[in-house]
Amino acid sequence: MHELVAEDREVLGDIARWIGDRLSDRAAETAPGSAPGLPVVTAEGVGTAAAWTSLRDAILPTGFPTDHPRYLAFVGGAPTPAAVLVDAALSAAAVYGGSELEAGAVVAAERAAIRWLCDLVGLPQGAHGTFVSGGSTANLSALVAARHGRQAPDGRPPGVVVAGASAHSSVRSAAAIMGCRVAVAGSPDTPLTGADLEPVLDALDPADVVAVVASAGATNTGAVDRLDEIAGTCGRHGTWLHVDAAYGGAALLAPARRGLFRGIDLADSVTIDPHKWLFTPFDCAAVIYRDPALARAAHRQSAHYLDATLADDADNPADYAVHLTRRARGVPLWASLVANGTDAYVDAVERCLETATYAAKWIDASDELELVTEPQLSVVLFRRRGWQAEDYVRWSKQAWRSGLALVTPTSLAGEVVLRLCFVNPVTSPDDVDLVLGSLLGPADRHHAVARRTNRVAALRSSRSLPT
Repeated sequence: MHELVAEDREVLGDIARWIGDRLSDRAAETAPGSAPGLPVVTAEGVGTAAAWTSLRDAILPTGFPTDHPRYLAFVGGAPTPAAVLVDAALSAAAVYGGSELEAGAVVAAERAAIRWLCDLVGLPQGAHGTFVSGGSTANLSALVAARHGRQAPDGRPPGVVVAGASAHSSVRSAAAIMGCRVAVAGSPDTPLTGADLEPVLDALDPADVVAVVASAGATNTGAVDRLDEIAGTCGRHGTWLHVDAAYGGAALLAPARRGLFRGIDLADSVTIDPHKWLFTPFDCAAVIYRDPALARAAHRQSAHYLDATLADDADNPADYAVHLTRRARGVPLWASLVANGTDAYVDAVERCLETATYAAKWIDASDELELVTEPQLSVVLFRRRGWQAEDYVRWSKQAWRSGLALVTPTSLAGEVVLRLCFVNPVTSPDDVDLVLGSLLGPADRHHAVARRTNRVAALRSSRSLPT
């Protein structure tokens, strides 16, 4: 079973060809939701070739890939070929990514990628962190570090996490895991301000506050909290500031958007997910700390069987989050940065922002569609005039089943609307035309053709949009 036989080598070649074809055509036809006939697990087994054939032909096509140019629901991810290939090699390399003793220079590569993220955020040279499975684990790890070694007035650990009303659901989950309650500041789907935060902190004993969690790119709207105001308020109260930039942090690469993040460099910890808008395969999130010694004190595990391995004062990736066993998930990001250069990352992020702008202008010029809010980053919220909740659900299901697009409804201020999230530089104005055009009725679509053609030409020329 552990020997590489001729059949395995043939499958390896086929997988390599399949990967090449898949990355060359990310919009290949899918069959979402169909139920495959899976091979039965038997005592004898069916062989690698049969197992791969079933996966390739019956199972993988039933998903809607996150790098499909019309995967516009949630916050997807479109990894670069360099990141995909290195990610595939990691499994074959059998590297345990928890310690430098076992992973060698792999840890140095991850360290370099973490340093790039710290520089992107603007944290000082001593800042450091680690790669984890996702934003939920990153947020939990940061809050555990914020609470470590502290006591509330009753002698127990601090028990309150303060978060904006638009904070990601993982913040509530992390608080529940830690046995904390969440004190909400501000209004839903509205950027949190220092003025929103001040009265909430004033009503709490600072010793009982674990941290304030601000959003740098809210998942539902893309809105960025007023980080400079919030950092000032946290400084006056002596409160740890954690910024959840899991989705939005990549926009720091776009010079025109960087001002939205003013104050993020004052955070005590930051979450940012390369598997979202920094083009890295799942799963890859990062949690970074202004003072990594505090995080290491909170998370480093010690035992006889570990001390022999994680010896002395080695700086190991396992020491900075709520994990021990881990794959070296930061290496694909590092390899892609080395291969493509950071200018390519800037261009890719800006292309996503331009396509979001194109979609917003398309909607704004439509008689049948209407923007709900002006987009800050790459999330576009809009309504179809006259539609009710069931109409959005019906259209979304049809678009998904047909393979046209994955777009799901959301809710804003109690109203059901549609949400597009652009984090794939392969998504083009033509994809936007297909999705938005499908929302129009036959008569509306007929009358809109000439108008849209003129508008598309004007927008492309004025915005230098991708073609």
